Amino acid sequence: MATITFKGAEIHTNGDLPAQGQKAPDFTLTSGELRDVTLADFAGKKKVLNIVPSLDTGVCQKSAREFNQRASAHPDAVVLNVSADLPFAQQRFCAAEGLDQVQSLSMMRSKDFAKDYGVLITDGPMAGLTARAVVVLDENDTVKYTQLVPEIGQEPDYEAALKAL
Repeated sequence: MATITFKGAEIHTNGDLPAQGQKAPDFTLTSGELRDVTLADFAGKKKVLNIVPSLDTGVCQKSAREFNQRASAHPDAVVLNVSADLPFAQQRFCAAEGLDQVQSLSMMRSKDFAKDYGVLITDGPMAGLTARAVVVLDENDTVKYTQLVPEIGQEPDYEAALKAL
């Protein structure tokens, strides 16, 4: 269990992020086309998992925009925005913002991703959503970098995450 804060108040996650050097846990998330997507769908690509509570919040939107802008410099990588939002809401946001360098994936069918990656918030007003985190995987799905953002209202360290690519 990890401790983070929401507006300065302590809240907790169900576990810890995967360790660097470890093989990333597989996942099944839902695409905008309502198709199940797994880690294998991105085989051979480096991956940035931009894990956010909801694309309906300003900081989550800002991180999606920032990773979208910076992703074009990494053609061998894919940026995956993972949230509890419905795929329809994710698609609406990305279309309205012109985000074409990231792919949004939803936990609408299962919270297993959040549990397996140790980011499921277990208490407080955000219980059931994910903590803000970034996990970078190499082309073989080995964890190269992780960041659990200590305060939900803060942005991740974009430079460190992209440097890990």
